[in-house]
Amino acid sequence: MENPKLLQLDFGFDTNPVQNKKNIKINPKKAKRDFVFELMDALTSPVIIYSTAWQDAIPKDLLKKITMSRMLCLMKGEKMASVTETVAYMMPRTFEAPMSSEWCNIYTWCGLQYATQFNSESKSMVEAMEDIAPKELSNYEQTLLNRLRLWIYEKRRKALKTSMKNDKLKKLETPEIEQKCLFH
Repeated sequence: MENPKLLQLDFGFDTNPVQNKKNIKINPKKAKRDFVFELMDALTSPVIIYSTAWQDAIPKDLLKKITMSRMLCLMKGEKMASVTETVAYMMPRTFEAPMSSEWCNIYTWCGLQYATQFNSESKSMVEAMEDIAPKELSNYEQTLLNRLRLWIYEKRRKALKTSMKNDKLKKLETPEIEQKCLFH
């Protein structure tokens, strides 16, 4: 039904959208630095894993595919951990103790996404996972997953920054030690 008392007025204001990226000026040096850090993050950051006695049980092929998965996220512009990283983080936790149904759904859904992306040659495994994993996550489960992916991403980047600082401090300390050895 139409509401005859509703009247839309056009005041003739011509405005640009708020998120018009053409007007935003980006410092080229900062953009270059950010790109290099993003690339270093994807290639060299440590893998964040749930700390437990089961952390050695993560398959090596899963760990090897994390770098590729990070690169895919970087190309998509996602500022969060990849689904593969999420599976690697959650796997030791699943061995530790039972999880709630929400986290079981998240884990199986992420496992299915990983399997379809990287293990397409093993169709029987993917078909078995399709029977178990939910087709879609609920809004609540999606929110939980996104929070976990953001948390892993932030921890990963913090670890990279810390290791870069430590390397920088070691390089600064080295010349002094070498000079003392020369003069003593």
